[in-house]
Amino acid sequence: MTFPVERVRADFPVLTREVNGLPLAYLDSAASAQKPAQVIEAEAEFYRHGYAAVHRGIHTLSAEATQRMENVRTRAAAFLNARSPEELVFVRGTTEGINLVANSWGSAEVHAGDNIIITQMEHHANIVPLADAVRARRRGTAGDPPQSGRNVTA
Repeated sequence: MTFPVERVRADFPVLTREVNGLPLAYLDSAASAQKPAQVIEAEAEFYRHGYAAVHRGIHTLSAEATQRMENVRTRAAAFLNARSPEELVFVRGTTEGINLVANSWGSAEVHAGDNIIITQMEHHANIVPLADAVRARRRGTAGDPPQSGRNVTA
């Protein structure tokens, strides 16, 4: 079975562009991922017809926005084969997700003597929450916060 690259590219309007005479290949997804037309259209429809705070109001628009978001959570949970939709946590981006993991799971599970291994390519914004987890768990033992390409002991 082959991966339908052209069919997937067709979902992303920006990828119809050419740069320097070549089809655009966008490789900076960690900073700002391009969106497929389906996402752009769904977001535009939401902003046009029902923008409201999710889980923060009792009025109709807020209730509808909350229900739509929970429907997405249910569909995503099924797609990911999660045991329940409550296992999914939506965040705005990778950095927020890493901070959430470092500050919740990390503060409970990183103990003195544990290692946090990162690559030399790790972005500074991802290193900081891990360094904070190490510092919080150091408890008097020797150790350094994570630095690129190092095996760090808490």
